[in-house]
Amino acid sequence: MSAKSAVLYRDLHKDPYTIAGASGLYLRLSDGRPIMDGSGGAAVSCIGHGDERVRQVIASQVTQLDYCHSLFFSCDPSENLSRTLIDSTSGNMARVFIVNSGSEAMDAALKLARQYYMELSPPQPQRTRFIARHGSYHGNTLGALGISGHKSRRSIYEPLLSPNVSHVSVCNAYRGPEEQETTEAYVERLARELDREIQRVNPATVCAFVAEPVVGAALGCVPSVPGYFKAMKAICDKYGVLLIFDEVMCGMGRTGTMHAWQQEDVIPDIQTIGKGLGGGYVPIAGLIAGHRVIETLDTGTGQYIHGQTYQAHPMVCAAALEVQRIIEEQDLVNRARDMGRVLETKLKAAFAAHPQVGNIRGRGLFWALEFVKDRETKESFDPALAVAMTIHNEGILQTPGIMLYPGTGSADGRKGDHIIIAPPYTITAEEVEMVVVAAQKAVDSAIKRLLQSRDKDMPRLNTIFPPVPEAPLNRPVLRPS
Repeated sequence: MSAKSAVLYRDLHKDPYTIAGASGLYLRLSDGRPIMDGSGGAAVSCIGHGDERVRQVIASQVTQLDYCHSLFFSCDPSENLSRTLIDSTSGNMARVFIVNSGSEAMDAALKLARQYYMELSPPQPQRTRFIARHGSYHGNTLGALGISGHKSRRSIYEPLLSPNVSHVSVCNAYRGPEEQETTEAYVERLARELDREIQRVNPATVCAFVAEPVVGAALGCVPSVPGYFKAMKAICDKYGVLLIFDEVMCGMGRTGTMHAWQQEDVIPDIQTIGKGLGGGYVPIAGLIAGHRVIETLDTGTGQYIHGQTYQAHPMVCAAALEVQRIIEEQDLVNRARDMGRVLETKLKAAFAAHPQVGNIRGRGLFWALEFVKDRETKESFDPALAVAMTIHNEGILQTPGIMLYPGTGSADGRKGDHIIIAPPYTITAEEVEMVVVAAQKAVDSAIKRLLQSRDKDMPRLNTIFPPVPEAPLNRPVLRPS
């Protein structure tokens, strides 16, 4: 155990690298080495690091108003940011609730969905259940984790999680369709599954169906097939069930439109947003509520029975508003779409024939590689090998270094390795090439090392990457021994 730090790191046995500074696409380690931030951290840094405009806005806001309690007061940054967000939905959504993290936003969404049914006339207090999808991840608070369907992230906390949640199959074009099943038939099968699950638990008890339009960290940038969300929305409408979209990772321009649902031609009742909202400059996330929900509260109690001490913090809202202004002024959402096409082309050129890359998938500047032991059978590697984390570590250690976001459980919730590439929307075509070349080097080096040492060095590998499938995933960078 480290004797140097008072921080409770995610790994008590290894300290993470220390970042001394950052600018644009690059992080700078304390030893001076530059690291290309090829994943924007966790798909967070949408305008790059160190933007001077955002820094100045933060400093200015602190001198004007540092804090106000939202139960009694409002402020211009909160009002202006919320208006900007509603306008970005073309008026299809109604109100915004600003919090500090995606997990908090999801908890707020669950509460709002429940309250919606209590505000109906007559109220429907029996509506207490939620349906989400296997392999999903919606946050780390007990409420958000309870909705999540990712086995490894849930398992240790299972006894604490709500029993009022069930899960249906995720829409995954790589692993979901049966042999020779058409896209239309696949969508119909998934729609029938949701219909049957709602009937099984009793339609009168279901509050909402929760899904990520493009699945993020848990499965690695998995988009839905055409027509899927329209079919899911039709089932929800059939039973009076709300549709909640979790866009904490895939939203705010990341997939090539400001909101991922704008590519699905489906408007959610409630939406959560996060990472790209503040671009990493401040901790911020939010809930966006649709007209149906807000009108019901408006004609009922006229209150949202939820609140947090730091919601709509003036400095946080001011910073996020400036990030959004930069995105609009520089047309960065369209740039994310265009550079995403460049990234897709280069990833497929580099990895389409790679024997251990089973799938290349994504949308906009949100792409992932899923790794397999056998491309024909889609068999995953043994989790004890920690393939995704090994690739991540190789990326950090090489020159030039690169940050690639690792994930596991993409096959069945425990097995299956992937890395996410999600650079800032400001990236150039030349920088895309650099990211892909560095990623290719990291993948080749890691796979070669793991395959060569799989047998003779397995005890050593298990020491560095202990196979603890019940533990939370995505551990931080590990220093080499």
